[in-house]
Order: sequence, then C-alpha cells, then structure tokens
Amino acid sequence: MDTNGFIFLAGILLLVSILASSFTVRVGLPLLLVFLGMGMLAGEEGIGGLNFDNTDMSFFVGNLALAVILLDGGMQTQTSTFRVALWPSLSLATLGVVFTTASVGTFAAWLLDVKLIYGLLLGAIVGSTDAAAVFSLLRNSGVKLNERVGGTLEIESGANDPMAILLVVMLTGLMQSAEPLSVMAFLGQMVQQFALGIAFGLLGGRLLLMVLRRVPLIEGLYALLIISFGLAVFAGVNMLGGSGFLAVYLVGLTVGNGRIKQLDAISQVMDGLAWLAQAGMFLLLGLLVTPSSLLTHGLQAVAIAAFLIFVARPLAVFVCLLPFDFRWPERLYISWVGLRGAVPIVLALYPVIAGLTNAELLFEITFTVVLISLLLQGSTVPHMARWLKIVVPPAPAPTTRYALINDETRPALELYEFVVQAEGIRIPGSILQNVPSETVSTPQLVSLVRDHQPKVVNASTLLQPEDRIWMLLHPSDVNDVAQIFSQQASGSFLLQNFFGEFAVRGDAPLIDLAKVYGVPLDDLDPAETAAELLQRKLGKSVVVGDRVRFGNLRLTVRQMNGNQIESIGLKLQSKSP
Repeated sequence: MDTNGFIFLAGILLLVSILASSFTVRVGLPLLLVFLGMGMLAGEEGIGGLNFDNTDMSFFVGNLALAVILLDGGMQTQTSTFRVALWPSLSLATLGVVFTTASVGTFAAWLLDVKLIYGLLLGAIVGSTDAAAVFSLLRNSGVKLNERVGGTLEIESGANDPMAILLVVMLTGLMQSAEPLSVMAFLGQMVQQFALGIAFGLLGGRLLLMVLRRVPLIEGLYALLIISFGLAVFAGVNMLGGSGFLAVYLVGLTVGNGRIKQLDAISQVMDGLAWLAQAGMFLLLGLLVTPSSLLTHGLQAVAIAAFLIFVARPLAVFVCLLPFDFRWPERLYISWVGLRGAVPIVLALYPVIAGLTNAELLFEITFTVVLISLLLQGSTVPHMARWLKIVVPPAPAPTTRYALINDETRPALELYEFVVQAEGIRIPGSILQNVPSETVSTPQLVSLVRDHQPKVVNASTLLQPEDRIWMLLHPSDVNDVAQIFSQQASGSFLLQNFFGEFAVRGDAPLIDLAKVYGVPLDDLDPAETAAELLQRKLGKSVVVGDRVRFGNLRLTVRQMNGNQIESIGLKLQSKSP
C-alpha cells in the first residue's frame, strides 16, 4: 500500500470509529470497544483485508499512546483525592497486582496444563487495570462517584503499570534463562522502578510548571510543550531503569494541579490528543489480531476471564482494602471496575518480541480477556454504581471559567459563568450578602445575560431561570456562589432523597439536633458536634455522600472543606414523637 492509500485508510477508520461512537454511547458500550472492533474489521479477515503483523510497531505505538493517555489522566486527577485514596490505591497497585497475578496464574496453569511460570506470566499480563479504559469510562459514564471510590480507581489505574511491567519483564527473562528467581533482585527492581518514577516524575512536573509560567508561547503550543516534555521524561526514566509510566503520570498530576493561566485551553487540547492516542492504539491493536485465532482457545480464554472478573479481582480488592474505611458496596464496585484494556494487550507483546514458545497463545487469550472485560464490565459501569448506591448527585458548578491571575505570588482570580436555576434573587445585594468570602476582595458581578442580551443591573433586578451570570471570583468562593444560583436545583427530588430535606452546619451541637427531632438524649456528649459524630463513626477518610444513623435521622455529608465537614444533610427516617 502506498503512502496516500495508507493515509486514506487511516482517516476513514478514524472517521467511521468516531461517528460510530455516538451509537455506542446510546446503547451503553465503551467507546474504546468501537476502535478495537474497527481495527479487527479492517484486518486480514475483515472487510478491509489489511494484513498487518508488525508487533514491533504495535509495541512502539502502544507505549507512546499510553504515555500520552497517562499524562492527560494525571492532569485531570485532583490532588485533593489523595487525601482519601492514595494509600488504598497504592495497595491495589502493588499487592493487588501480585495477588491477581498469583491467583490467575495458578488457575491458568491448571486449565491450560502448562508450567506454573507460564501461567504466572499470563496472570501478570492481565493483572493490572487499564488507565485508558478506566479514565474514559468513569468520566463518560454519566454518573458521579464519591471521592473515595472514584479517586481510588483513577489513581490505581495510573500507578499499577510499573508492577505489572516489572512482573512481565522478570518472568519473560526467567523463561529465557535457566537461572532461578532471586527475591532480593525482584524487590530491588521494584524499589528502583517506583523510586525513579516518583522522583523524576515530581521533579519533572515542577520544572515543567516553571517553564509554562515563565516562557511566553502561542496558546496552541503549550499543549505540545507538555506532550514533548512528558514523552522525554517517560523515555528518559525508562532508560535509567525506572518506571516511565509512573513518571509521566506524576508529571501530568503536577501540571494539572499547578496554577497556570492557560490550563483550561491546555486541557481541551490535551483531551483531544489523548482521545487520538486511544483511537490510534486500539485501531492498531485490532489490526494486529486475527479473529479466527481467538476461537482456537476461546473456551479457556472465557474461563480465565470469568475467573479474573468474579474471583481473582474481588479477592485482591477485599484483601488490599481491609485496612481502609470502605463500605462493602464500595469494595464490590472497585472490584467490578477492574477494567482490562490496551495495557494487557501491549504487555502481551513482550513474550512475542522475546520469541517465547507459545507466545501467540498468550496474546490471543489476553485479547479475548480484554474483549470480555470491555463488553461485560465496561458496559455496566454506570448501572453497577446506581445498583450499589454509591452515586453522589453532582455539586452545583460554573459552566465556564477563565483564569485571569493564576501564579504563586498572588491570590488566584478567575472569571466564571453560572446558569441561574433559582428565582427571586436580587442583584447584587443578596448574592454578596450570602457569600462568606474569606479572601481580600468580595465577588464582583461582571454581567447579566438574558436571552442573549446583556441587561442593566440595579438593586431591584430579579434573576430568572436560564439567566447567565458572569462573576469575578477567587476560587475559594466558587462553591458558595454556585449554591446560590442553584437553589431550585438543590430542592429537586434527587438531592432531597439523597442528602435530606434540611441542611445544618457541621459544627451544630448534637444535643440541639436531638431536642429538635426527638432523638433520645441518653449518653449524648453535650460538647459533641454533628461533624464529630460523623468522623467518629466513619473514620478519618470522610467524603461527600458518607452517612450515619442518628436516632430517627439520617445524617449525610453534604459539603467538605479539606478534611473538615462544612455542611450535613438531614433526612427524617420516621416521624418524630
């Protein structure tokens, strides 16, 4: 095929895949499955008839795409989630991968009647969750998870690749040589991978932030600067013997949580590049596989996938999360969203490139496991969240924001647009009186837009639903202003049913609530507050949506400020005496 023919085919494949994605959203299938399927259709046994078997090119493109995806995923992860999700995520990203490898490897060795080390290699290949699949599905599922669950899944998927790669590389090397496995050598390699990845990832992120703040560029070049810097860190850390995947994720995390003026424009471009990387990678991996070969060991592959989904992953999650404050529905959901995607397929190329015996069998089984995971788990992500009741109603938020002052030397100042959902609010008095600003200057109204026309504002102006308000704010005031403009939405059935009909401050004395709602006063500490009760019963890692029973009341955390509970929802479970 000549150059023009290749470009034409690639463009058609991308175009059809993107257009077909609108259909998959309606039927609830993962978007990534479309790109994988289009690659298979264009392959040698599909309608395209393209014979592609270049494993080296697939391996190169897969690693390149994963680096871009992890960089973008890090930029979209908020460091505030580390408060409740860091240690559980690291437990799953290390011990969880080892447990999954051991259990799946043992089962696969028995089922396929092969040596244990061969089964363990297959277990290591499918042992890690996939960042591309997890990031994509969680952010496009239409449901909002509580911070503890969502943060754990995202951080785990971004941090578990080093352990899986280390296991695959070491097991592949053992199968190529007759030397026994050295536990100390394995532990040394693991420490080196994580240490270099963390060190250079954080240092690289801080250096990139300095460059972004000090070097003026055309706006469209900032995202390319981040991509090029991230890829350089990724490759450099790999050459030093560290984990480039962990390093590039931390570079994105540092930049995404840094205060840079161009972050909104950068994020939009980065999101598009990440989608292009995912599409290209899955199309290429789909081209690489021969569909008929998947049927040769199809039953064994289905059995291994079922064991992984219903036995190995749940056991690993339950064991790794035992020391942490997770409810049983949350543990079940985390075990269910152990999505497999491009990472296992790319890892399955290691033994193929190394020339191991029956390496094609490993690749075919891995590909089938990924297909089943995306079809079964990927299509049920939002449904399982609703069924297990771990969905949190989305908090009111501005529709648009622009950073005006965003550096480390001065307080941040940004321009926000809010869509009004409440009636009867006067401008500007009631807004400014209801915002407990702790910053130097109070929120400033910039414009009121109604029916696409700017309106003159005075003390008698009343807001109407669908009005658009532009305000100049410090980020610390955004939540309070958003609550004011969505008072009507906060009274909806969904929010009332979840948080309750009433709300109180976290420092409200428990004894006062007990007197008002008829809760027995026995054994109540007069000095204890509602927030202290929640933290005492729920532990330190409290997030929005956590709840406890207090007499005939259900108390639900409604708003957090760091580690402090600011607002609590009250719902009457039965009539007061």
